[in-house]
Amino acid sequence: MIGPHPAPPSPGPIAASVSRLLSAPAEHGPGLAAHLAHFGPLPAPGDAGLIDPVTRAGLRGRGGAGFPTGRKIASVSAQLTGRRPTVVANGCEGEPISGKDHVLLELAPHLVFDGALAVAAALGAEEVLLCVHRGDPIVPSVRAAAAERAHDGRPVRVVEVPGRYAASEESALVNFVNTGTARPTAKPPRPFERGIDGRPTLIANVETLAHVALIARYGPDWFRSVGTADSPGTTLVTVGGGVAFPGVLEVALGTPLGTILELSGGPAEPVQALLVGGLGGGWLPFRRALDVRLDHAELRAAGAALGVAAILAVPAWVCGVTETARIATYLAGESARQCGPCMFGLPAVAGDLWALHDPREDPRTILRRLMRRLGLLPGRGACGHPDGFTRFVRGALDAFADDFRDHADGRPCPGSGHPWLSLPAAGDPTPAGWQ
Repeated sequence: MIGPHPAPPSPGPIAASVSRLLSAPAEHGPGLAAHLAHFGPLPAPGDAGLIDPVTRAGLRGRGGAGFPTGRKIASVSAQLTGRRPTVVANGCEGEPISGKDHVLLELAPHLVFDGALAVAAALGAEEVLLCVHRGDPIVPSVRAAAAERAHDGRPVRVVEVPGRYAASEESALVNFVNTGTARPTAKPPRPFERGIDGRPTLIANVETLAHVALIARYGPDWFRSVGTADSPGTTLVTVGGGVAFPGVLEVALGTPLGTILELSGGPAEPVQALLVGGLGGGWLPFRRALDVRLDHAELRAAGAALGVAAILAVPAWVCGVTETARIATYLAGESARQCGPCMFGLPAVAGDLWALHDPREDPRTILRRLMRRLGLLPGRGACGHPDGFTRFVRGALDAFADDFRDHADGRPCPGSGHPWLSLPAAGDPTPAGWQ
């Protein structure tokens, strides 16, 4: 039955690092035997099945949107009309400032497979797919881990997806498996209605599925013993930028951002702002951000978004105008270029940001044009890429208001023109780049 299980990992206090997903001793390795020795086998589901305990646990997706996982599983279950569904574990980490999924798949791949196979059993799915980006160094080890699960009753297939920013969007994954092209598609139908091979398809982030495996073992009350009412449990968070020890931590949701920075050794140099939630997340001025907790509702109220759990500390010397223009150019170049906002709007906004960087016309004219274009982007794309892009740019205009004002007045800041954030090389803009 789903419920208490021997020796659950210690939850620890809310304001400190917590080991649940990463609780297995590293020296034992990621193999199946070591995994079972630490966590034990998955218990058979009881009369309540899997949907009820996952729903009561309040688990929200860890891939960006934060959608309730119990509702997502129930949505697929409601679509079953004779055709068996498919379960997809999404390990495509397209977010350049995040490394949490890579770390999880490296250290605890079998927790991910446990969760995916538990969901597959609950839904009657015949197959589990694990999607990772082509060329990711993690591919050989996850293939080896998948081979260890060959006797679990359902095949686990590893699918290598083009390494594009938008290729990890759920409809893009379905499109790639079905057609070989990893571009997002218009919705409806959504994957839970008609996905891979026309079947109802559940797509969940690998961390989300690892939490499902823990809920199946230890129950919803244990899961809720840390975190907040709105955002229970723990999460893996990538901390980077101007901190002493960049890397991936597991923390209780609800932990203040300042505490998370302290767990990463604190600022290594003066910091002016935090980018929270990845490149599609939101900016927070540094001092105002320290007491904000890592919680969906609290971050929304502060003007940011949890999104992918990543925190980037931007040093004070960095020119906000230069970095905003660089990142906007990268995001525009990573769009699928198949709908108006991405094909025309994102490059135009990036051009306006570069124009503000080195004004050759009245900055007020540039800013009015920029704001008009930003107002046309949200809600019009085949996927959420234009929405995240808009949130990122609007937040940057606020967080780096002094830098933008100085550039507009002909007084560029000292860091102007000096790139800081390392961004991936631009992908092939042709359709072949998505295959």
